[in-house]
Amino acid sequence: MKNQIFNRRQFAHGIASAAIAGSVLHAEPLRDPERDSAPFPLSIMLWTVWTNLPFEQRLANVAQAGYTNVELVGEYAKWSNADFARANDARKRLGISFDATAGLEHAGHEHGLADPAHRDPFLAELKQALIPMETLSCPAIIVLSGNVVPGLSRGQQHQSCIDSLKRGAELIDGKQIGGQPVRLLLECIDPDENPHYFLQSATEGIEIVRAVNHAQVQFLYDIFHEQIAEGNLIEKLDKHIDVIGLIHVADVPGRHEPGTGEINYNNIYRKLAELKYRHVVAMEFHPTGDPVSTLRAARQMVSRATATA
Repeated sequence: MKNQIFNRRQFAHGIASAAIAGSVLHAEPLRDPERDSAPFPLSIMLWTVWTNLPFEQRLANVAQAGYTNVELVGEYAKWSNADFARANDARKRLGISFDATAGLEHAGHEHGLADPAHRDPFLAELKQALIPMETLSCPAIIVLSGNVVPGLSRGQQHQSCIDSLKRGAELIDGKQIGGQPVRLLLECIDPDENPHYFLQSATEGIEIVRAVNHAQVQFLYDIFHEQIAEGNLIEKLDKHIDVIGLIHVADVPGRHEPGTGEINYNNIYRKLAELKYRHVVAMEFHPTGDPVSTLRAARQMVSRATATA
């Protein structure tokens, strides 16, 4: 597939003008006895599904699949005040929360954390990003290292990520949105998806988060990326669950639903329950079948895997 960050960025700009263009299905959330039985909240990363539908219709489909959380990638970049109002009305009616967004402009690597020359633009973008996050009651934002910076050593870029996140932590220190602490979530990208990306290792990403040493700066553990980059998935959960603030789910190869590839998600879900993980687990895959049915099955897989945990 094409570079994930490029897809996110293209999608964020391409969908915005049509986001509220159509009528919305007034759907009620699926009534399913397994819906709320997972020991941690489940979410859908919205860029992966229903990209040709109006935003409110997409939320209705999320509810039909039985989810109560959605993650964004800056779909709201060009929304009007009326668009924000309609989106908020829809999420409240459907019982959906926006748990995270990847909406910073530096998602295209212009202002990544690894480049010290981009620190001030990153901080300006973060400050600006908090405005729509507050409007949408979305308390967390995904941040990225950006591509390797020519002329700088890995050590310099590593330290730049730490320093930029420390400065970002100062901006959000003690701040809450919707009653939850605002969080910065650092994400790695695997080398197959973007060979130029600086932060490809979860081990290094976790080192950076630990060096920042701030409760509102955490690591986004993307199981799909890490299986491709380094593997050894469960040991990292065992050692670092205290700094993991979000988990993304997709199988390898293909970025499809769990059970289509090589990752044993039943074991991962059981380990998360054993470790008493309580942050969000978000489905970030391309369904191989009907999206509502496939996402419903993915949710039920979590419930079954953790039923005796």
